[in-house]
Amino acid sequence: DHPVVAEHREVMHKIGVTSGSVDTRISGAEKSSTYLLAGVDVIATYKVYGVNCQKLEALLHKVFSAAQINLSIPDRFGHMVKPREWFLVPLPVIDEAVQRIRDRTILEYRYDAQIGRLVEG
Repeated sequence: DHPVVAEHREVMHKIGVTSGSVDTRISGAEKSSTYLLAGVDVIATYKVYGVNCQKLEALLHKVFSAAQINLSIPDRFGHMVKPREWFLVPLPVIDEAVQRIRDRTILEYRYDAQIGRLVEG
């Protein structure tokens, strides 16, 4: 019901990395401010091997930092929180970033939020 979510639903994605099952990670999403206290739809998952999950997530967040949502919501106890894993990025651009991680070219790119794509630099 949040206006930012409603306005950007098609390009709003939580970008995160887990070493476990996605289903386990999202269970109870409606009770977690990380998931905006709402149920979530899994749009895409990717398998990567031999990487540090925390470093990979930090890299993805750095690449897409220009599109990170600045959103505050009250948690279930009424305390204001700022979830940091939500970005306004089209899914095909996320797919491209994952491919660039796999081919090891991601460090040559950043996300340009004005044009909605990865650019060199």
